[in-house]
Amino acid sequence: MMDAIRKQPSFTKRLVIMLILVGGLIGGLVWFNGFKTKMIKQFMAGMSEPPATVSTIIAQSQDWTSSLSAIGTLRAHRAVDLSPEISGSIRTLHIQSGDHVTAGQVLIEMNDDVERAQLRTLTAARDLAKVILDRDRKQLAIQTVPVAQVDADEADLKSKEAQLEAQSALITKKRILAPFTGDIGITTVAPGQYVNPGDKLANLQDLSNLVIDFSIPQGDFGKINMGAKVELNIDSVPDQIFHGVISARNPSVDASTRNLQVEAMIKNKHRRLLPGMFAQVNVISGEQHRYITLPQTAVAYNPYGSLVFVVKEVQGPDGKPRKVAQQVVVKTGPTRGDQVAILSGVSADTEVVSSGQLKVKNGTPLIINNLINPASDADPHPLDH
Repeated sequence: MMDAIRKQPSFTKRLVIMLILVGGLIGGLVWFNGFKTKMIKQFMAGMSEPPATVSTIIAQSQDWTSSLSAIGTLRAHRAVDLSPEISGSIRTLHIQSGDHVTAGQVLIEMNDDVERAQLRTLTAARDLAKVILDRDRKQLAIQTVPVAQVDADEADLKSKEAQLEAQSALITKKRILAPFTGDIGITTVAPGQYVNPGDKLANLQDLSNLVIDFSIPQGDFGKINMGAKVELNIDSVPDQIFHGVISARNPSVDASTRNLQVEAMIKNKHRRLLPGMFAQVNVISGEQHRYITLPQTAVAYNPYGSLVFVVKEVQGPDGKPRKVAQQVVVKTGPTRGDQVAILSGVSADTEVVSSGQLKVKNGTPLIINNLINPASDADPHPLDH
């Protein structure tokens, strides 16, 4: 019994020592984790985001003349496929491929021997009807023939004259005349060839004036005024801008495309344009607006809005100033060539990132290299290399 009492303090002492050791161990672990977290935070705070190399441009305020761009196709103001109205064989061909002809010029003559023989027969019948009518009128004056006989003679003469006119018109159809001044296309007909009504013998086009057809969205209907000036840029004639005026527009919008068909008249004095060419059309409205202008490459278009990155100067961790990117939401307006108008969000003389936006976000340090900048041309043209 006494031994058990003497052993009890020793057990309690060991239990206390064990609890102290466990508590110290737990406290050490807690302190170590806190120290490690603090050191990690200090290390991360000491690290800075690597800079991104971008090009920049200064936003400028420019005057824009309102215009509307479209793609159109040229056609001759007057063009026709020459075809016979009646059948027959070709006797004489007065044209060759590529000839320039004038209005009223005889181009093709068909064999009309039979028709002319019939014309002579009808002429003789008409002349006889005139003689009979003159004789009966004299007889009527002395009342040897009734009035009805003279009336019948007059009707017969009119019938003969009508037949003669019809035959003359038939002979006229045996000749094909140029309806207007123009140029003959490639033709493959030859003398002796038999042709039927509607057969294409040659194509005639007036190249002095051309028409360009183009379409615009219905929302731009108010920008199209009769007589408005247009400018044409054509790839095959890169050294010249052609001018014209709006000459007509459809009275209705195409229900399938919601576009309005428009045509403009173009002078082709030097014959540098041909029907069938396509062209870039700029319709000039004459109204001027002043816009903040940026290259289209500077704007990132997203479903929730348009964004640009402006260059902002801040103080770095070392106390020295540095340039960083700052994201700004902008409202864009019309475009012109490589440029886009900024209606709000950026003011004039603001430095804006023009390329390299994919590498930056808010606060990204910037290295600016403007040795190569994206295109910002109001009227770009393809370059020949």
